[in-house]
Amino acid sequence: MLNADALSQLRQLKSDIEEHKVVLPGTVKATNGRFGFVALDDGRDVFLPPEEMQKVLPGDRITITEQDVEKGKTQGLVEELLNSSLDTFVGRYQVKGKGHFVVPETAGINRWIFIPPKERNDAQPGDYIYCRLHRHPIKDGKGQARVLRVIGQAGDAGIERALTMAGFDLSDAWPEAVQQHAQALSEDAIAAHSAGREDRCSQPYVTIDSPGTQDMDDALMAVPNATGWALSIAIADPTALIEPGSATEREAMRRATAIYFPGEPLPMLPDAASTRLCSLQPDVTRLALICDLQVNNDGSLGDYSFHQASIRSHGKLSYELVANLIDGREDDDIKALSPTVSNSLDQLHQAATALRRWRVEHALISGDRTDFRLRLDENRRIRSIEPTVQNEAHRLVEECMVAANRCAADFLSQHNKGLFICHSGLRADRHDNIRKLLEQHAPQLAELDVAQAESFKTLMKTADSLNTDAPVKSIVARQLARAELAFSPAPHQGMGLAAYTTFTSPLRRFTDFYVHRVIKSLIWQAPLEELDNNALSTLQATLIQARQAANGVENWLKSEFAKTLGDDDMGGVISRTIPAGFFVRLNCNGLEGFVSCRDLDGKYSFDPVTLRLIHNKNGRIFQLDQAVTVRLAGVDDERRQINLTLQEPKQDSVPASA
Repeated sequence: MLNADALSQLRQLKSDIEEHKVVLPGTVKATNGRFGFVALDDGRDVFLPPEEMQKVLPGDRITITEQDVEKGKTQGLVEELLNSSLDTFVGRYQVKGKGHFVVPETAGINRWIFIPPKERNDAQPGDYIYCRLHRHPIKDGKGQARVLRVIGQAGDAGIERALTMAGFDLSDAWPEAVQQHAQALSEDAIAAHSAGREDRCSQPYVTIDSPGTQDMDDALMAVPNATGWALSIAIADPTALIEPGSATEREAMRRATAIYFPGEPLPMLPDAASTRLCSLQPDVTRLALICDLQVNNDGSLGDYSFHQASIRSHGKLSYELVANLIDGREDDDIKALSPTVSNSLDQLHQAATALRRWRVEHALISGDRTDFRLRLDENRRIRSIEPTVQNEAHRLVEECMVAANRCAADFLSQHNKGLFICHSGLRADRHDNIRKLLEQHAPQLAELDVAQAESFKTLMKTADSLNTDAPVKSIVARQLARAELAFSPAPHQGMGLAAYTTFTSPLRRFTDFYVHRVIKSLIWQAPLEELDNNALSTLQATLIQARQAANGVENWLKSEFAKTLGDDDMGGVISRTIPAGFFVRLNCNGLEGFVSCRDLDGKYSFDPVTLRLIHNKNGRIFQLDQAVTVRLAGVDDERRQINLTLQEPKQDSVPASA
């Protein structure tokens, strides 16, 4: 037995060790396995073995100490939890023996979490549930969860949307104050706000949209003049009916955008505003913020101005009807249009054609790609997937919106105030790879400084005509940075423009709603609660999460639909390559599936410069835009990933020698 002096010395030694050990802060990163990493604040990643990873969750801020292991490698030992970003999450209720657990749907949580008896909220095995972390596993690796509510069972109609919304903490419900404001809105409010505005109700504005669209936020008209066209874009004006700082505005900012889930969107504003009193419906007076601009014969923009006005849409027109009119076809709907509206549509088409011609020559335009529309059945599952191709009416509307947004960006740039959408072109960490790509496959462009906006524009405009065996443009497009919001103007390299913003969808995007506020404050001294850097970061993050949520529901529905494809051969094009394999976009329905290198003969290496997979022995190549034939191999329900197998081209039979 140790005496008092020995015990005191041991305690002092332990205290000295604790005092002098190096503790490093960082953030936990999960993997598909049971191990993980800590991204240290000093920029290093430190390995967390499974027994340490069991104590933490993805996104946790922790401190660790480093422990030497074999061959000079180190691993992390968890010391302290600083804070955890995980509060609520969704998962599947499972019972194993006498234990009740939730199997999280959250990426990176590769464990079952125990649910104590008092926290089960009558959930049943197989239920999808919405949970709160009841006890963090930091002490002993054994976390606990509390069931907040049961979402439903697999197979329930709409379970994909309901589960995804819970996972992203989204809700269809409106706060009480927002409901009260929506109920108080009426046509009388429009009449009251029309006083003092320009009256443009007699002018032939029309909306052009899909037949089912109800939140119509733009109406158009055009008149020819001596040097081109007077183009007028009327944008719905919800900021007139929604007070700055009100509960409705705060909720719109919190939601950030309307999310177009298949079959059932989640709006940014209540229906009273978005689909009725602010929507530019036909034959009723509505409030608008109007951009009048001169489009010159060569498609360049001349003078522009902004106006607060009342308008009366002279028609809710579909893309198909306007495209038929442009193509010179006649049907009863076209014959029913007034001559004034028909003439305006003709001038709109001419102005849009000039605008597009200018952008082709001086800016950048993404090529038309076949998109696909999901048709759902009564159970909100995909019944069919149909191709949709942009027609002339789609391009007409697109050019008018881009022109109006360019005017707004120019106006805000002059005042160095507002909200801009900036795009830096290539990701900074890919510049060297793109330089090597050009040296190897487009030496005539090798001197370009790909970090500069003009050089990037030159690269993208030249790439289509390159005589090379590598799809340079697609390789570059796969390595672009994400567009970001900013308070100061900067180039939008993806569009080839010096500055860009959007204000043409204020019913659907808070960024556009806010730009309305800024324009009004600068011209008419309207009140404005300016965003700060924290609000901007939150807005950016919410927009990213909204896209993830919409994509999550769509991918889930598509993975279920893929199970009906059978075992027929299908043509497709390689859309993305990674070291583990490549993704194929099917020609017939736009679904994307994965072909694993493990299912191919031999071993392949990934070239980060050309994004090619190259066979180590025979040199066979798989690269972007390559046509392949595939067959359904199955669906990974956990990842909601469609798996495909490559079908080799059939060899022509060779007659036997005589």
